[in-house]
Amino acid sequence: MTLAPGIVALQVCSLLVSVMLLVAAKEGTAIIRHWDLASGSELQLALERRTYLISTIVAVFLPLQLLSLFLFINTVDGISHLFTGAMCAAGALKVNAFGYPALLLKVVTFLLAGIWLILNRADNQGRDYPLIRVKYWLLLLMVPLILAETATQGVYFWRLNPDIITSCCGSLFSKGSKTLASGIVSAPAAPMALSFFGVMAATLASGASFLVTKRGGYLFGGMSGIAFPIAIASVISFISPYIYELPSHHCPFCLLQREYHFIGYVLYALLLAGTAAGTGVGMLNRHREVPSIKGPLLQMQKKLAVVALASFASAALVVIWKMVFSTLRLLT
Repeated sequence: MTLAPGIVALQVCSLLVSVMLLVAAKEGTAIIRHWDLASGSELQLALERRTYLISTIVAVFLPLQLLSLFLFINTVDGISHLFTGAMCAAGALKVNAFGYPALLLKVVTFLLAGIWLILNRADNQGRDYPLIRVKYWLLLLMVPLILAETATQGVYFWRLNPDIITSCCGSLFSKGSKTLASGIVSAPAAPMALSFFGVMAATLASGASFLVTKRGGYLFGGMSGIAFPIAIASVISFISPYIYELPSHHCPFCLLQREYHFIGYVLYALLLAGTAAGTGVGMLNRHREVPSIKGPLLQMQKKLAVVALASFASAALVVIWKMVFSTLRLLT
């Protein structure tokens, strides 16, 4: 195991979040089973005090979960030079079987954490805690995933061995490798570009329609959820070659490096923010008729829609900018 500062910070952060969420899940289970705002019992009063404390604790620690995704990628990229064959995070994650699963779990928990924070903010707008069971059910769903992430990340770092020869991104993201990425790389660039810009246009149109008509929240939330995987596939297929100006270079991780001005962090942050905010609009749409939060909920949805639209539009503009000013021409 390599005791790089980033690894230590990630392990401490993950353990703290896991412990706090376990405590919160225990209290959340009691709240789901016994919550009754109409009751004046001693148990109900105790639950009301606990939910304020637990919600505050979770709301403080979940932002660490959001930040840990970017710290994880940055740390893995930073230690890639320790492994023979690795040129970026792609190779470092391939050192053992736990690297890519840890990354996938971090992306999933990032999005779930973002949605939980949105639900918690909405719930706090009402004096009767109208979304309390919804947010604690979501918390119970998140806890095993975060525990699995913590364990997978720990095993990945523990089993890092500098003597292992790993694969470079050129072999991992090539037509010859028998992976999902190989299938994406092999797909024609034009249909992938059409899918990317088509989904982005549909997502922006559904979001704009929601802002104008206050309808279509589910559609916008669904489109926001679909946009993220298609965007990642598009990065591998045609966006990254335009940025590298090399038709054979499809690595989504080299975008994070200095020679490409860390553009990967900007692009991925915009896509994640847009996805979390957009799906949050859809999640809140189910509860917009709850009397105690009807007004504030609509305002929250509007703000989230603006964030999602700005994020997706900015991501699309970054891609267009790189395509226009690149010396590479794939779609001609």
